[in-house]
Amino acid sequence: MEYRKLGNSGLKVPVLSLGTGTFGGTNEFFQRWGETDAKDATRLVDICLERGLNFFDTANVYSQGASEEILGAAIKGRRDKVIISTKATFSMGEQPNDKGSSRFHLIKAAEDSLKRLGTDYIDVYFMHGYDDETPVEETLRTLDYLVTSGKVRYIGCSNFTAWQLMKSLVISERNNLEKYIIYQGYYSLIGRDYEQELMPLLQDQGLGLMVWSPLGWGRLTGKIRRNNPLPEGRVKAGGLIGAPPVADEHLYNVIEVLDGVAAETGKTVSQVAINWLLNNNTVSNVVIGARNEKQLLENLEATGWRLSQHHLQKLDAVSEQIPIYPHWVGKR
Repeated sequence: MEYRKLGNSGLKVPVLSLGTGTFGGTNEFFQRWGETDAKDATRLVDICLERGLNFFDTANVYSQGASEEILGAAIKGRRDKVIISTKATFSMGEQPNDKGSSRFHLIKAAEDSLKRLGTDYIDVYFMHGYDDETPVEETLRTLDYLVTSGKVRYIGCSNFTAWQLMKSLVISERNNLEKYIIYQGYYSLIGRDYEQELMPLLQDQGLGLMVWSPLGWGRLTGKIRRNNPLPEGRVKAGGLIGAPPVADEHLYNVIEVLDGVAAETGKTVSQVAINWLLNNNTVSNVVIGARNEKQLLENLEATGWRLSQHHLQKLDAVSEQIPIYPHWVGKR
């Protein structure tokens, strides 16, 4: 397993982490992702550790805490062998302060996550989204407190716009507060928006990217083909709810090139799609998901080899997106 530094930190992590959104499935939304229980989760963790993957990503909102509880059970007795990231911001209840990035909510959310995970520290704590109702300084001072108290070791953010991230970094520097060292965001061959605003910012500020949904909500697993009905599984069961739309023609064009590259390399479509991401030097880690052992083992084989420049150029060309303003100015 290849290791890289996690963004602007000295922490070395495997290039793949296991996302645990499939753990639990205790509500309708997350049932579409998976319903992995503690026994099956323990087996998945066993396989990961055997293959050198010791990084596990979760969030308090995944199945309203059940994912954290199941992950906690799966790593019991081996906490010192794993790296855990979790998140807060989104709603965990019906009361006004059950969501957001206020001091009130974050301290409670962190303590609740620690209990569910069965640990006394969180390795990487992410703000799951930007809270425009809370002063940024309040959020950052709270995160700084969580780090200095030993409950959290590193902080990151997810789903921020570029200006929201830059504002946070400036406030941290101005007030000598703990800084975000990693950004977790969506990036795939059918979703390259990241490259236009966020990637240049991360390069400039020395942060790294932790990719979520590298297979584009399951559309790049190799099961979807032009003129074929959707196969049984997450996508057909409504797993694209919340996913950004992708024009059918663009999707099928990308898949057909992926098919060709997979055939030429002897890899699977999903392995090629993940390996393409790992060739971007801003990527610190790719979060892979797995509903079962077969999927996990397949995704783990996305590392240990590199796509050729010829294959990278073909994939870049077919997946290219039209730049948003002002990035096209002076480039035509």
